[in-house]
Amino acid sequence: MIDMPLTTYNVLFLCTGNSARSILAEAILERLGRGRFNAYSAGSFPRGEIHPVAIDLLKKLDHPTEHLRSKSWDEFTGPTSPSIDFIFTVCDNAAADTCPIWPGHPMTAHWGLPDPAAVEGSDDDILEAFTSTYHQLRRRIVAFTQLVDNSFGNAELQSKLMDIGSGISPST
Repeated sequence: MIDMPLTTYNVLFLCTGNSARSILAEAILERLGRGRFNAYSAGSFPRGEIHPVAIDLLKKLDHPTEHLRSKSWDEFTGPTSPSIDFIFTVCDNAAADTCPIWPGHPMTAHWGLPDPAAVEGSDDDILEAFTSTYHQLRRRIVAFTQLVDNSFGNAELQSKLMDIGSGISPST
């Protein structure tokens, strides 16, 4: 039997500020999807810096962080940009923003989560918010990586991606 090369998918996680949720998602998919997925993140109005608790949490969980940066989604709309296969909005503001027309018409889904950077309280409260967000994103990304290896049609895959964002566990 001839081994067919596996497709490598480009995935973009969007948020407004690109400082917490989308950065966490990028780091998670980089680890879980190594060799199968290229992970990117961006924001509609990037803050220009990553939230320090996000960086600290990723380091604590042994994710590489040196390459991560807050950036505009404009970096992914030009002719030299990678062709994006999937786009996930991870905050409600980015889902409501008027998105650019993405080259190649990638499949999109909304996976909104509360902003851990908006949590006020003790350092422990803030860390718990980031940790909870990390684990919610990780569960969704695990489900996503298992889905794309199946031979679903576009409509069925789109529905399953939306289910992931709604907290419904898609059957693979």
